[in-house]
Amino acid sequence: MRQIIDQIVSLLQQGITAIFRFVELVWQWSFGQMVAIFQSDWQSLPIWKMAVLAVVVIAIVYVLYRGFFQLWAAAEQIFKAFVELLMVLVSILPYVLIAGLIAAGGSYVIQHVNI
Repeated sequence: MRQIIDQIVSLLQQGITAIFRFVELVWQWSFGQMVAIFQSDWQSLPIWKMAVLAVVVIAIVYVLYRGFFQLWAAAEQIFKAFVELLMVLVSILPYVLIAGLIAAGGSYVIQHVNI
């Protein structure tokens, strides 16, 4: 059973690693393309190409703007989930303390009481 669980965990780790590598590849390529567009020689371009460049820059800014706010919303949800997790952990502390006291009492009775 332990071997099956280890294989499942290994498979999950490999899958997560592959996903992060793909995300990293997409980010690097995309930002490389954006840097390249901003490094172009704007002064030597004809007017129609400058207009296309302006449209492209506006589109890039708009898409990044939308992505930023989606990322911000996700970060808020992660923070809220983390706070809720902490609240649950604190709220179950009395139960854990009571279970510990029961275990300590039972251990004391087993080790020290002889009838």
